[in-house]
Amino acid sequence: MATTTARPAALGHPQVAEAALTRDDRIALLRYMHLMRATEERALTLYRQGKVPGSYYDGRGQEAISVGASFALGPMDRACILHRDLGAHLVRGVRPGRVLAQFMGRAGGVTEGREGNMHFGDRELGCVGMVSMLPDMMLVACGLALAFQMRREPRVAMTWFGEGSTANGVWHEAMNTAGVRKLPVVFVLENNQFAYSTPNDHEFAVDPVERAAGYGFPGVKVDGNDVEAVFEAAAEACERARMGGGPTLIEAVTMRMHGHGAHDDMRYVPKELFEVWAERDPIERYEHKLSVDEVESVRVSVREELERETEWALEQPMPDPATAGDGVFADEVTPLGDGNAPWSRWRNG
Repeated sequence: MATTTARPAALGHPQVAEAALTRDDRIALLRYMHLMRATEERALTLYRQGKVPGSYYDGRGQEAISVGASFALGPMDRACILHRDLGAHLVRGVRPGRVLAQFMGRAGGVTEGREGNMHFGDRELGCVGMVSMLPDMMLVACGLALAFQMRREPRVAMTWFGEGSTANGVWHEAMNTAGVRKLPVVFVLENNQFAYSTPNDHEFAVDPVERAAGYGFPGVKVDGNDVEAVFEAAAEACERARMGGGPTLIEAVTMRMHGHGAHDDMRYVPKELFEVWAERDPIERYEHKLSVDEVESVRVSVREELERETEWALEQPMPDPATAGDGVFADEVTPLGDGNAPWSRWRNG
């Protein structure tokens, strides 16, 4: 069948089945979602204060997708992360302060004041800097996966993209490449209902997850506002990839609760859609899985961390113009991360 339902499965990976998620794991999942939302809210405030140049894009309402999917990755895996997937950076170990400094173009940012505010990745943590032309990162992920396959390494490449990307020819090229070569890659499609202002019923005649079968690999549709459902689908897909079973397309159904960017007032979205999806907020829903004390502890911890990180980010200087050419060209050939960074460096929840 083209589409399957995500389900717990004992596939030999320590985090595949729902039962394998410990209490600490669930607290970590909630904390990363809260941290993503709080960091983006702070960044939006800084944008409105004129401290963030350019426009600003966030993933409010979609926190469960980047957090849940990236939580299934191991230290040696690689993540090609896009602009609505800040949670994946945080799970990998990127500090909120470095993210805020990045948005403001400060020297303490992930790219030290270079690149656009949304274009960043820390190779030591296995995060690849994004490409704006969506979904070009799918081909980057395919390249990583091909390298893993050629070296016979049990590693996975993962990337995210919106459903609007499925109308782009590059999307089909990546799907075909992954299918033909049976690459160890996981594609996470964030169906947030609108490709900018175009609704689903004007985007495609066939649900994109059904197309996976046409390229020779499974398509899995999950509730994108259920962090454990996303995690379970991603963990199963990652294990399948590591075992030589090839790629998986995961469609996570969600809703974009803010505009395409900070400049977009979303007047084209029916009010009732917001009301329906507000009742399905991924963070509020997941809080019910934990105790009142655990939830409050997470909220306090995130609030305190964000204040410290914001203060640090605002103290960072602007980059020295004389260093603008530094790092533009490689002085020597180095791998994308040595894969030996301690687990605590990137999963610090």
